[in-house]
Amino acid sequence: MQRRSSLSTTFPKSNYVDVDGVRTHYLEAGEGRPVVLLHAGEFGAAAELSWEHTIVPLAQQYRVIAPDWLGFGRTDKLHDFVSGHERRLIHMRRFLEIMGVGPAAFIGNSMGGLMIARAIARETPLFEAEVVVIVSAGGFSPDNESRRVLLDYDCTEDGMKRMLRVLFHSPRFAADPEYLRRRYELSVIPGAWECAAAARLKSPVTPIRSDFGVPDTTEWERIRVPVLLIAGANDPLKKPGYTKTLAARMPHAREIVYPECSHAPNIEVAEEFNTDVLAFLNERYPPLPAKNGKDLVKDGRDDT
Repeated sequence: MQRRSSLSTTFPKSNYVDVDGVRTHYLEAGEGRPVVLLHAGEFGAAAELSWEHTIVPLAQQYRVIAPDWLGFGRTDKLHDFVSGHERRLIHMRRFLEIMGVGPAAFIGNSMGGLMIARAIARETPLFEAEVVVIVSAGGFSPDNESRRVLLDYDCTEDGMKRMLRVLFHSPRFAADPEYLRRRYELSVIPGAWECAAAARLKSPVTPIRSDFGVPDTTEWERIRVPVLLIAGANDPLKKPGYTKTLAARMPHAREIVYPECSHAPNIEVAEEFNTDVLAFLNERYPPLPAKNGKDLVKDGRDDT
């Protein structure tokens, strides 16, 4: 067990690790108590897009780990047609074990937030969560025109531009050619579209099912750790007021709703988001105290 000094850079490093034969990509920065960032699930989603404005501010005080989900980003493109999301959760649990991450803070956007909730809202939680930040996830998700824009992405730049108009309230993201290019290039990595679309493929004998336009079956009452729910007031993918309803179902939950913001507050209002998240973490999951001017933590990996 090697000690790691807080004097190391807080700039995120891109790395890969083998997780039971799956080449898994992640970003990591900082030292201290671990904070795990889990990205959203739209076409082309990846840790580097969801958390590019969040990793460095959090890494000033914490060890930040932002993996790409199974089938997303730069992680191997695999999809389990039987267990689906459960396979992703098991893969993520094994990733955390291999990385030496024990009890941690978890922050998830959209799919990432819902996956965190479902992982810990069970009799035997899959993740050792100390505190949780859930962003634009949970509650009733209508199957509306905006949702169709995301689900029907056709791997064109025009299709990506339509997606950005849904994900963000401000038009500046869809109007930025460089941002559009980055998003588009991640969406056409070989296998990326297929993995994101695979969840909707069904055989003729499979009952019709959907994650949208149906009640949220997550057992939120089981979540006993401190929770911060964050949402955008202009998110067309969520039912207005859903965070208030969810917060009432958990004993230690609070909510923040940003005006003039859509489905990705961690990107669209990044400065406010980071300030609020750090305030919550400092209160409910404070950084380790310094030792002789250095924050020293232990993990299960060799830094040589």
